[in-house]
Amino acid sequence: MAQALAIPGQLLGPADKYVAGAGTHIYDSNLYASVLGTVSVVGAQVQAQTQQQQTSGPQKRLTRIAALAQGRNEDGTGNNGSGSKSSSGANSKATISVSRSGVAEKREVLPEVGNAVLCRVTRITPRHANVAILVVGDTVLEAEWAGMIRVQDVRATEKDRVKIYESFRPGDIVRAQVISLGDQANYYLSTASNELGVIMATSEAGNTMYPVSWKEYKDPETGLGEPRKVAKPF
Repeated sequence: MAQALAIPGQLLGPADKYVAGAGTHIYDSNLYASVLGTVSVVGAQVQAQTQQQQTSGPQKRLTRIAALAQGRNEDGTGNNGSGSKSSSGANSKATISVSRSGVAEKREVLPEVGNAVLCRVTRITPRHANVAILVVGDTVLEAEWAGMIRVQDVRATEKDRVKIYESFRPGDIVRAQVISLGDQANYYLSTASNELGVIMATSEAGNTMYPVSWKEYKDPETGLGEPRKVAKPF
């Protein structure tokens, strides 16, 4: 018995050599995987042994109708009908199946209050910055979640003097914390801590910048500085 990992649509083998088992389908005389999982190939000899174990023990004598339906005589012997022939033909092939049990399914991670997240700024307004949450804790998300950093959640002090365009720009990578599940569209995030804020920024000239203070990044090529709410490095 051989095992491997298959993805949906993956070619497994020709239909004249294998019998389609669970999690597979036949298309254009070939067998393909229908689900993501572990491939199992059970040979004809193993199938025959399994069938023999299932049919071992005392058997009731077949009635004439049942015997004819199974392609056998009343004494249990085979006849010249098509039933015996097709049975032997099927037993000469191995069966391929694909099982999900061999694959560890990923559990969808949802941001929760108190989680540290990494996000990318997608849009800014005078009142808030819209972000796409990319990482929750140590888990990289398969799908992005929408978040919002409101102007009152940017800093812990001097909140009335905060300006969004001086704190974030579209494309910035921000370390933040989930403070509320928010509304139906966004999680509410905060950067009101020294270790939270922009951790990666690109200048207007397209260069990766480096922080020079708690509120400024600088372009190493042009030497120009740009305001940001800078995160203290770990």
